[in-house]
Amino acid sequence: MPNADKEKIKKLKKKLKLQEQKNREIRDEMATQRTIFANERTLMAYLRTAMAIVAGGFAAIKFSNDLYLEIAGVVLLLTGLVLALYAFYRYRQKQKAIEGQRQHYAPTSHHHASLHQNRYRGSDLQD
Repeated sequence: MPNADKEKIKKLKKKLKLQEQKNREIRDEMATQRTIFANERTLMAYLRTAMAIVAGGFAAIKFSNDLYLEIAGVVLLLTGLVLALYAFYRYRQKQKAIEGQRQHYAPTSHHHASLHQNRYRGSDLQD
């Protein structure tokens, strides 16, 4: 194999390696976004459940004539409110953990791209 072909293959491999690095960073950012959305969906599920429990509590209080159903309604109201507060607390804790992980992540594609452009200026490897 001639030297020119070997050099061309070597340059193409470097270009592919740079593109793989960019793709990895995009994949990692998308994974972070999916995690954020999952955390938000979990919050909404908790709040939906809390609202259903509170609604059940209101119904038990409003439409009952028995003392034990009114007590059960108050317990349901309090349980729903506590669940909603817990949902917000849990959401914030998870959000802080996600942001902490995000701060430790340092994307390098731009740095690699600038090094690549400086090294191979004028060659066929530039996009």
